[in-house]
Amino acid sequence: IVSHRLSVSFLMVQEYLEPFCLSLEKLQEVSARLKRDFSRGLGKHSHHKAPVKMLPTFVRATPDGTEKGDFLALDLGGTNFRVLHVRVVEEQQKVLKMDSQICAIPQDMMLGTGEQLFDHIAACLSDFLVSQDLKGQTLPLGFTFSFPCEQKEIDKSILIRWTKGFNCSGVEGKDVVKLLKEAIHRRGDYDIGSVAMVNDTVGTMMSCGYRDQSCEIGMIIGTGTNACYMEEMKNVKRVEGEDGRMCINTEWGGFGDDGSLKDIQTEFDRVVDKMSINTGVHTFEKMISGMYLGEIVRLVLVKLTEDKLLFKGQSSEALKTPGRFETKFISEIEEQDNGLENAQNILTKLGLKWELVDSRVVRLVCDTISSRSARLCAAALATIANRIRVNRGLDHLKTTVGVDGTVYRKHPK
Repeated sequence: IVSHRLSVSFLMVQEYLEPFCLSLEKLQEVSARLKRDFSRGLGKHSHHKAPVKMLPTFVRATPDGTEKGDFLALDLGGTNFRVLHVRVVEEQQKVLKMDSQICAIPQDMMLGTGEQLFDHIAACLSDFLVSQDLKGQTLPLGFTFSFPCEQKEIDKSILIRWTKGFNCSGVEGKDVVKLLKEAIHRRGDYDIGSVAMVNDTVGTMMSCGYRDQSCEIGMIIGTGTNACYMEEMKNVKRVEGEDGRMCINTEWGGFGDDGSLKDIQTEFDRVVDKMSINTGVHTFEKMISGMYLGEIVRLVLVKLTEDKLLFKGQSSEALKTPGRFETKFISEIEEQDNGLENAQNILTKLGLKWELVDSRVVRLVCDTISSRSARLCAAALATIANRIRVNRGLDHLKTTVGVDGTVYRKHPK
């Protein structure tokens, strides 16, 4: 009887999950659409209307292993940011020393003024320099800023728009490097040297490229999602020059913002978009990244409960509250050995009365939604790899992809 109930329940649930299950043919269609959007983003006259921005980074080569010296790094792209001190030794071709400190960014600061945010960053950098006994030295700074920016030069970068829950006033349309320097200047207790501004995808590609010279793609699957790759200069129509290559920050999170992914958006994706602070923007990212996956799962669970396929139709206050089903729960529920037990603990914490069948259905929902995320990333990554292969006239491309981000690191599959 129990196994019959399980299979009937799973069959009915499967109908709700069907729209998340993308066939190989559908993924190939998605890849073809992205391929077209890459060309639009790179075009001299089409880029300003393109949903996939294909931003030049002014990074012209991957590392060759001869780099050396002391550097500071700032990494801002989510609810925390990191400050690092890195010492690179050329002879040994390795990083000899790396100290870092994580600083939290309070929710109200993510929605406050740009001046407050940059003053906070400058203060955290000051504390770090004191702790590392580096006050008084003027070190070059690498600034990883993981939001869509129009890079004018390596040290001049204009924020196009905030994403991932940030909405600080007075920053969009401004040079982010200048805002950081002004905040440091306001403090007046330390100084920094030259600044190299990079997107987190570029930072990932470069740091992996330091160990593996064949790394020419960087990908992030974390709070948001994005990728970069080495494009032939002759195809980068917005920048003068025909020779060599330049790293392109695709900003693929915006794929679908012109409606091209309507056919794969589910009713749950549309609700997530509507409830976000950037409605209609970053369509692709909202199907993939850590900021949204937990919320998609929550909405599916609410619907299944309303239709009496879960928890005997009895919901809880927590399950009805946006944001309460965290993306990290998905990783815990999908663990190979303790997944079901984790699911049951999480459901209890959310005030739900569950039976074994409920925990299995919840696991199936998590698996379906994270699998869609992975497949969409795979389709987009294949698009980049094929582009590089065709650019170089190769039948077969051998390359390395540098990947980072909390979803990639923490999810068991």
